[in-house]
Amino acid sequence: MKPVVLPVTGKYSSALTLMRIPFSVYLMPVYWFALSTLSGYSIPKAIAVFVILHLLVYPASNGYNSYHDRDEGSIGGLKQPPKVTRELLYLVVCFDVAAVVLCFFLSPLFAAMVALYLFVSKAYSYKGIRLKKYPILSTAVVTVFQGAFTFAMVQVGAGLELQEVLQTPQVWYALVSTLFLCGSYPLTQIYQHGEDSRRGDRTLSLLLGISGTFLFAACSLGLGAALLMWLYLVTGQLLNILIFLVCTAPIVLFFTRWVLRSQKNPLEVNFENTMQMNKLSSLCISLAFIAMIVLRSL
Repeated sequence: MKPVVLPVTGKYSSALTLMRIPFSVYLMPVYWFALSTLSGYSIPKAIAVFVILHLLVYPASNGYNSYHDRDEGSIGGLKQPPKVTRELLYLVVCFDVAAVVLCFFLSPLFAAMVALYLFVSKAYSYKGIRLKKYPILSTAVVTVFQGAFTFAMVQVGAGLELQEVLQTPQVWYALVSTLFLCGSYPLTQIYQHGEDSRRGDRTLSLLLGISGTFLFAACSLGLGAALLMWLYLVTGQLLNILIFLVCTAPIVLFFTRWVLRSQKNPLEVNFENTMQMNKLSSLCISLAFIAMIVLRSL
């Protein structure tokens, strides 16, 4: 019996699936947060930044990670990922090049920052470096680059000068974004302990264990929220405190119930609950910052 050969078009379709473009929604809060602290930025540039990051940069990083991991079990955004083919690497390169080229039309500095982000994301997965094997280092790199660095990158792309981005309170807001990522990042690994162990990857969640991951996430998210509330308070943005607390209440409720259920039944720590937590937190936090942007414009 002859082996089934996947058509070229089918291979590219599978490759595009592995780039997990819809999964980019989970990284949206940093974008909206970065804009919510600004006024007078270029709206066309902000739209272009959104498209470049969420349709090119993040999918390219996802695809490269999938190319080297070759997961057989569930991964973020895909319960049953298709087989990895060489076409996936071709798409990653195309997305990388397109992202950097388009960035130059906005700002050379923005293009350089995006190129650095893409390089670091490759180092995270590339077998010759594979930062993913080192729990503390990989967590620091991911949370800084997907948090504070992306926060600054969005603002530069939207038209701000670098010296404006590096002023207070922007640097403190950037720290908040890293603390939020520091809390949510280990939660994305919590159901993959078995597969990570087989690959030899010592993720932070694997190092902490399930209970430790939940505790670490709660502390990081709580610290980030407390710092954000303090910043809003000292800058006189009291309405933003109310908006944030109301919008994030469902996250706190779901997270608390999930922790309690997992203590009674370890099977609750699964792909479905992890994705539900990610989706809920992303949408609720994004909603909070979008509401702040709308109110600021009014």
